[in-house]
This record gives sequence, C-alpha cells and structure tokens, in this order.
Amino acid sequence: MIKIYHNPRCSKSRQSLDLIHEIGHEPEVILYLETKPDYRELSGIFEKLGLQSALDMTRTKEPEFKEASLSKDSRNEDILKAIAQHPKLLERPIVITDKGARIGRPPENVKEIL
Repeated sequence: MIKIYHNPRCSKSRQSLDLIHEIGHEPEVILYLETKPDYRELSGIFEKLGLQSALDMTRTKEPEFKEASLSKDSRNEDILKAIAQHPKLLERPIVITDKGARIGRPPENVKEIL
C-alpha cells in the first residue's frame, strides 16, 4: 500500500511520484486539493509522520496561514483544523507506506519508506 498526497502542479510532488513509479509501484494518488482530507485523516497523517509540531507539515507562507490566524505558537489541533479547511496549507507531497510516512521535500526522502 502506497499513498501520495499529490499536487500535480508541484515539481517536488511530481518528482516523488516519478520515484515511486521508477521503483515499479502504482500508488493511490490523492489529489488533496480536490478531495480535502478531514481533521481525522490529517491527525492520522501527522501521527504517521512522527512530527512534534503540525507546523512541519504546513505551508506557512501561504496567505491562508495568516487568514486562519495561525502562528508558530498555534496548537497542533488548530493547525490541523486549518489545513482541513484550507488544504492548500498541507505541505506536499506526503507519501505513506506500510513502512511509514515522509514529506517528499526533497523527493529522495520517500526512498526510505519504499
């Protein structure tokens, strides 16, 4: 099982998808801007990534970050709720396999779990 939270307009996301294909896998591609992950799904992703702060899976430079009244001191719960409301805030790509989860920045990060 391989899932990729993918934005086809993002070069890092395309490169990560290419790495998965090169190894011979066909992942489940989740176009998260079209099929918005809900809070529960995002909480699971956060847990699988093993991060201390949800900011590490957040695109903090997007205008929606400020619009959601988020800051570096925001609680993880509030950040995940904001990502659910504004999926553009989700860092991309995120790849999940049976071996774990990684953010594909750089794309080579995903090799560890393939």
